[in-house]
Amino acid sequence: MCYNLLIVICMEGVKMHLIAVSINHRTADVALREKVAFKDDAIRSANVDLFETKSILENVILSTCNRTEVYAVADQVHTGRYYIQRFLARSFGFDVEEIKDMTEVKVGDDAVNHLLHVTSGLDSVVLGETQILGQIRDAFFIAQEEDTTGTIFNHLFKQAITFAKKAHNDTDIADNAVSVSYAAVELSKKVFGKIDNKHALIIGAGDMSELSLLNLIGSGVTDVTIVNRTLSKAQKLAMKHHVKYEPMESLPNLLAEVDIVISSTSSDAYIVTNDMMSSIATERKSDSLVLIDIAVPRDIEPEINTIQDVFNYDVDDLKGLVDANLRERQIAANDIMQRIPDEIEAHNEWVNMLGVVPVIRALREKAMNIQEDTMDSIDRKLPGLTERERKIISKHTKSIINQMLKDPIKQAKELSSDRNSNEKLELFQNIFDIEPESAYEPKKSKKEVASRQILSFE
Repeated sequence: MCYNLLIVICMEGVKMHLIAVSINHRTADVALREKVAFKDDAIRSANVDLFETKSILENVILSTCNRTEVYAVADQVHTGRYYIQRFLARSFGFDVEEIKDMTEVKVGDDAVNHLLHVTSGLDSVVLGETQILGQIRDAFFIAQEEDTTGTIFNHLFKQAITFAKKAHNDTDIADNAVSVSYAAVELSKKVFGKIDNKHALIIGAGDMSELSLLNLIGSGVTDVTIVNRTLSKAQKLAMKHHVKYEPMESLPNLLAEVDIVISSTSSDAYIVTNDMMSSIATERKSDSLVLIDIAVPRDIEPEINTIQDVFNYDVDDLKGLVDANLRERQIAANDIMQRIPDEIEAHNEWVNMLGVVPVIRALREKAMNIQEDTMDSIDRKLPGLTERERKIISKHTKSIINQMLKDPIKQAKELSSDRNSNEKLELFQNIFDIEPESAYEPKKSKKEVASRQILSFE
């Protein structure tokens, strides 16, 4: 029996279940996630391979640095879940049991809830980040192009993307920096306003330095220089992102020229000292210098704060900003979460109506066929009718039909939310002797759904 048509959609004998299988930052560490990520050039063929799998009626694959997820419409929950996990295991060389241990599985409303959370950035490592929205959109478009989506996902993914866009615009959840490297760049903006015309210096060539560099580039800064104790590392990072690099010995001269300094090294001693800054104070051309120290232990001597027009911030200053911004994001996230149940209900209503619309259409078509047959009979029995008389009779017979159909159509619409909607719709069709077209046409026939295996493996 199917009464929640989002969890189990029953049409023309085809049962459909929404399933989301997720490997993410909660279920697997980065070392594992690296091994279960689809390369960009493999996503298309992966979608097709999964679509050819037993039980799968529609599918979308999402693969990013933090998550690999499969969204599917399946004819059975247990077989659908198993074949998705088997597909992932075979794709990446794992045992099925290993994949099971690193996956979360959501079904029905829970799957829709998961998609809405992911698309809105509520399930991201960085709460509220917007990059995932574009990644979901791209994953959906690729699946569409490979013809692995159908009626259900074409509606659901468009709804999720629209919902996330509106949520971001309404709440400004992504406006406040919540990573130290991003906060460092945002702090520079608070001092200078626009920073796209500023010269930035990155001290260090590790992961935090690269993240800071990416955030600078993302904010429009093109004049960036990297210095590092190991010159080859500075060179490698600079060439990767098409910026400049210098040896560490150039640091004093660079401090006299740049506007923004972000330092992140593993040095035990100060890299930028008070004496160094005092010696180049008269050489500086720009009015202000922002020093941002995200290293622990610190790279920049604290007393530099006393020098005029030099703003020195350390990781504790940034942490305060990040913590405050995270609180703001959490407030916005709570607002978005409160909207999700209504969004799930709206999708439920849409899915429920899928079974009713063809019934109403068939009823209208049968009624209008009767009206046309009646008019043909009148024409034969009353051949002398003028065109005006014929139009009047036709208009009134259509009016009688529309009035007669008003209550049955209203009742049919109400059946969409009935617990026993399928049985009652079948009785409705028998009473009026109508045969509606299927509301959902799977891309694979029942025979294919029951028998196909993964073509790329078997």
